[in-house]
Amino acid sequence: MHSLEHRVLAFIKEHQLIEDGEKLLIACSGGVDSMALLSFFHHFQSYFQIELAVAHVDHMLRGEQSAEDCEFVEETCKTWGIPFYSCAIPIAEIQQRDGGNIQAICRQERYRYFEEVMDAHKCTKLVTAHHADDQLESMLMALTKASSLNGLKGILPIRKFYDYTVIRPFLMVTKHEIGEYLHSKSILYREDPSNAKNDYTRNRFRHHVVPILKEENPLVSQHAVQIAQQLTEDDTYLMDLAKVRFSELFNKFDKNYYKVNVSAFQKEPLALQRRLVLILLSYLYNDSKTFQSYVLCTTVLALFSTSEGSCTLDLPENFIARRQYDEVVFETKKKSFLMEKQQIVLNEWYMLGTMRIYIGELTLCDDALLQQYHPHFFEASSVSFPLFIRSPKQGDRIALHGMQHQKKVSRIFIDDKIPFLKRASWPLLVDANDELLSILAVRVNNKFSNVKSTVHSMVLLVDSNERL
Repeated sequence: MHSLEHRVLAFIKEHQLIEDGEKLLIACSGGVDSMALLSFFHHFQSYFQIELAVAHVDHMLRGEQSAEDCEFVEETCKTWGIPFYSCAIPIAEIQQRDGGNIQAICRQERYRYFEEVMDAHKCTKLVTAHHADDQLESMLMALTKASSLNGLKGILPIRKFYDYTVIRPFLMVTKHEIGEYLHSKSILYREDPSNAKNDYTRNRFRHHVVPILKEENPLVSQHAVQIAQQLTEDDTYLMDLAKVRFSELFNKFDKNYYKVNVSAFQKEPLALQRRLVLILLSYLYNDSKTFQSYVLCTTVLALFSTSEGSCTLDLPENFIARRQYDEVVFETKKKSFLMEKQQIVLNEWYMLGTMRIYIGELTLCDDALLQQYHPHFFEASSVSFPLFIRSPKQGDRIALHGMQHQKKVSRIFIDDKIPFLKRASWPLLVDANDELLSILAVRVNNKFSNVKSTVHSMVLLVDSNERL
């Protein structure tokens, strides 16, 4: 048995990549890697007690050459009695129409076709020929992009692929070993001339960076695989811990609305803090590039550096994070509507969103109503009617009991920890001269009392959970 076969069989067993009776779809381009993969599974098909099928995608980027690749793979499959499926996708036309990175488009369209084949022919797993050199290249590319830890984990031996699973049995062997294996079996393959070009990032690493590293240590690719595996195992363990802590620390009140205590969050080890943020971002965003962004994760973490004062952070896709002293809230950004000045109708309940107020004659209120709400009494003669509700404006001040000078409304908002996003539209009660009588549900001015004094007293009642 060839040494590559020994190593691949051990790798498959270690990672439990294959189960008896499965139907595997092998992605085969006709190149050296995928032809070696196809040869390996053709040889060990009975050993694994599995069914095989092959899928080939012609990206139509090399004209007749790529069409001949398809014919080559199809003929091999006929010789070996393996079902073969193929399609041709006009990648250049798609890029011209939609724009984007051509390699990314190739991958997206290729995997979309693989899924169609697996759906139609009841395949259980997709098999690709990624190897140790691919792993090293991926990790190096991740480093140059200032990626997160997920990037450094590189290519996984097994991962989810739509509703299926993709496996990489060759991940522990190098490109050189694969070439030797194929040569020993006297199996032909096709060369893709684009692999020799430096147009693509991966090719530049492959041709210029990896050879230098291999001069230092020929085993560097295998070391990359081992490091990636250790990182994956450690990260999986820490992420499992973080998921438990997330359910204990983060309170979800509505879709895309989370609240967490800053002090409790700060007690967690930094390694878990990062993962708690990543878990949260994964709930807010479907795009992995967004929620795995190092910059975004670090920016959100900075919100938890202190519990003093307030801070607001705009996040991608109309989300917002705001720290209110010892609490951070994540939610969809809401538009702040400034309230138009509205005249109050006396002796009637008045609705202000979720807040309800009543201003009227005390004689019209029974004792049960006064006991239900915390009443504020004032003399009708002390204010100028009519009364109005309006939004705060710059410079607003209110005269409070026991204070020689009026106090800024903006300062009261801070002192009373009114949510930052609600301050601009918080309802204020003013009289005909625009004198500020009350920051509703927060403070009243010095013309109000908790004790009714005469039969000419009027009352302000506020029914609100705005500050909760």
